[in-house]
Amino acid sequence: MCISGIENIRAWGFGTTELAAPQATLMKTIVEGVMQGNLPWALVFIGVFIALVIEILGISVLPVAIGLYLPLELSATIMIGGLIRHFVDKKSKDKDKDNEASGGILFCSGLIAGEGLVGILLAIFAVVGLADPIDLSGSISLGTIGSIVLMVIMVLLILKHIVMKFFIIDILTDCTPKSAR
Repeated sequence: MCISGIENIRAWGFGTTELAAPQATLMKTIVEGVMQGNLPWALVFIGVFIALVIEILGISVLPVAIGLYLPLELSATIMIGGLIRHFVDKKSKDKDKDNEASGGILFCSGLIAGEGLVGILLAIFAVVGLADPIDLSGSISLGTIGSIVLMVIMVLLILKHIVMKFFIIDILTDCTPKSAR
């Protein structure tokens, strides 16, 4: 993790558009505010009060807090993932409720780990000077429309997998004679 951070800072710079790091920037702002004595305490206490009210209402504070400080493009994808998880859990009829390491959690953990490994690899390429030869953004530019199309294709493929896994298995188990079950 330390190597990844050092390579990313050297490659793109901390807090830049390439490496926004909203959580680290927030922590940096808080630490600097406390150390220099210019932290806006009124805003801190407003945040504490809002967190207490949200907890009293029975809503977890963590998703609300993450939604407040992360950029919209990250919050939106987290919301899409949460909705997919909700519908899958609803369809699974409590099959995996006791299993903490369900297939979805393992899949998402793999995506997060893979993103971290690719980030380290790209940062090393940028530091060594190999980033320009493998940069395809000049020759292949998807732009906003292409990115949306790619995201829609990925969501449809995930939904297809969910439908095949849950609906087709349910149909096949309903057609199986009771003596074979």
